[in-house]
Amino acid sequence: MISGKTKLTGFFAKPASHSLSPLMHNLALSHWGIDAVYLAFEVDQTNLRQAVESIRTLDMLGVNVSMPNKTAVLAYLDQLSPEAELIGAVNTIVHQEQRLIGYNTDGMGFVRSVNETGHPIKNQKIVVLGAGGAAKAIVVQMALEGAQEITIYKRLNATFLPLKEYFVKVSEKTGCPIRLHDYADESQLALDLSQANLLINATDIGMGSKKDQLPIADVKLLHSQLAVFDLIYFPSETRLIQEAKKMGIKAYNGLGMLIHQGAIAFELWTHREMPVQNIREQLEQEV
Repeated sequence: MISGKTKLTGFFAKPASHSLSPLMHNLALSHWGIDAVYLAFEVDQTNLRQAVESIRTLDMLGVNVSMPNKTAVLAYLDQLSPEAELIGAVNTIVHQEQRLIGYNTDGMGFVRSVNETGHPIKNQKIVVLGAGGAAKAIVVQMALEGAQEITIYKRLNATFLPLKEYFVKVSEKTGCPIRLHDYADESQLALDLSQANLLINATDIGMGSKKDQLPIADVKLLHSQLAVFDLIYFPSETRLIQEAKKMGIKAYNGLGMLIHQGAIAFELWTHREMPVQNIREQLEQEV
């Protein structure tokens, strides 16, 4: 029941109405009997400054931030967590005594979701397809978690060289070898996959208009020692996951990452653990 003491938290993005975060967080708040609500707000760079200032004005617990605000919001925060500083993007803001602290729980959420399946990150050879915001967060966190080496494939376009330089810096700071290759280099990809323990699809290939496509040219490159993680959760089984399962390979969608990045944000705001299994059952009905 909403009262005069009800606290506010929420989601700043555009579009925002599609988000599963309100369902997830309101279920968790209700589970613990916390007098707070989580709402979605349409926010982009035209009204981001005012929206961030409203966190203080309205004494909000904090917010989640998504596209197109994850990088632009850095200018309006008082402090960044170490991983947010390394990634250069924020997806969670915590309001603490009038200070706004930015975190990035995407990478941590992914690592938790991998650990939950029983697959380690430490000392593993990992191939990542795509180098967007989610991929960067995941790569940084896996490097911090002690991955043996990470190889990333992205298209050879205007962002390739700046990203190559960026990953060199991440590699230096974490001690984890990180290499960036042209997505079109199929022979190198075949070699890297043959030696890999984990394959992560961080592209949009497998969803929307690309739902029938595969992010690799040949499914025969997959092998029994490989675990496959696709960050896409709608559809719940991409073609990559379907093909991997046909070959007896363990394959997982992005719902675990979605839940765990939200769970970490929830912990930061409330100091309570999100009831992950209950939330998963509810979200599986939605997707």
